[in-house]
Amino acid sequence: MLAQRTRLFEMSGTAAARAAAKAADAGKEIVDLTAGEIWSELAPAIREGAIDAINKGVNRYTDTIGMMELREALARMVSIETGQRWRADEIAVTSGAKQALFNVVMTLINPGDQVIIPAPYWASFPAQVQIAGGTPVHLDTRGNGYVPRIDDIERVITPLTRAIVVNTPGNPSGAVYDAATLAAIARLAIERKLWIIFDECYGSFTYNGHEHHPIVSLVPEVRAWTVIVNAFSKSLALTGWRIGYLAAPKELISAVKALQSHTTSNPNVVAQHAVLRHLDEGDGAFEAGLRGQLTTARQTGLTVLSGLQRVQVPKAQGGFYFYLDLSSLLRPTPGDSHAKTADDIVAALLREAGVAGVSGNAFGDPMGLRLSYGIPPEQLKAGLGRLVGVLNAWD
Repeated sequence: MLAQRTRLFEMSGTAAARAAAKAADAGKEIVDLTAGEIWSELAPAIREGAIDAINKGVNRYTDTIGMMELREALARMVSIETGQRWRADEIAVTSGAKQALFNVVMTLINPGDQVIIPAPYWASFPAQVQIAGGTPVHLDTRGNGYVPRIDDIERVITPLTRAIVVNTPGNPSGAVYDAATLAAIARLAIERKLWIIFDECYGSFTYNGHEHHPIVSLVPEVRAWTVIVNAFSKSLALTGWRIGYLAAPKELISAVKALQSHTTSNPNVVAQHAVLRHLDEGDGAFEAGLRGQLTTARQTGLTVLSGLQRVQVPKAQGGFYFYLDLSSLLRPTPGDSHAKTADDIVAALLREAGVAGVSGNAFGDPMGLRLSYGIPPEQLKAGLGRLVGVLNAWD
């Protein structure tokens, strides 16, 4: 009855985890550590820009890929961040980073093309590649701190390889790619004529001396083969406003504009005006406050997680997730009747501790568990405390 392509994907694992947490909320307090968002008030300039747009009666279409004024402001911002000059015709505004990524695969990937995706990965990466008719090629990074080795990337390249996804800081892992690794990936992409889909949505949040590097800053020549994807969902805590963008060669932006004209057309006009106001008038104080909030939450969480007896405390180099390696709890034992999957641990945490997390199975890693620390600190401390108790008792 349904189109065959619907067999290629199912509901996002993170969305399913959020739904499970909400369903379990009846009758008891659930600490929800599933959501990829930060609990925060709006930035003042965002609020003022939106209200001003509404009061002025802003309600009409903009250009398909965003208002020219917003694209010019984004070009200036990306120019500062990368140290290279970008123009408005190299920028497209989208309904969140998810649409930006969808636009990219639909305009770059042909049926049969292969796309290298380091695992664990954000669940929509392979799903979108499959919708476009491509083949995801998963590259296990668990043995190298969730950062791919160049030799491993080279080993999986074939004549069908079209692109590689680089997500740093990583979702779900929190791993931050070092400059040497990024530069090596860039040189490899130039040599093999591969596109780099550079997802830096968590680039605003790094810790303990780790630094986010735009790949085109390290190897400027790779710009012709790179698509930068970002959004304000994380950096300004605007997940529900759905404003993302991509920066890419002009020809790709033209193709994205044509595609988007047949899907969503322009992103929400009030949100566009709000973000433009922030880019023009924001002084960085709000972003600094968010980073401070997450830095404190991260330290609080790591202190609680240090009580884990059989699970290594995560490094959490960037983003706002703790990603636990549960392999020490999941090694099968002959005759053991206990379930041995991350899904079962997630179910036990929800049932026994009232704590909701996301199984690594959602990210192509049957040994992982993702926990968000973007929630209020008192809830985070309580939830992680309960989690430690359950995991320490797991046998």
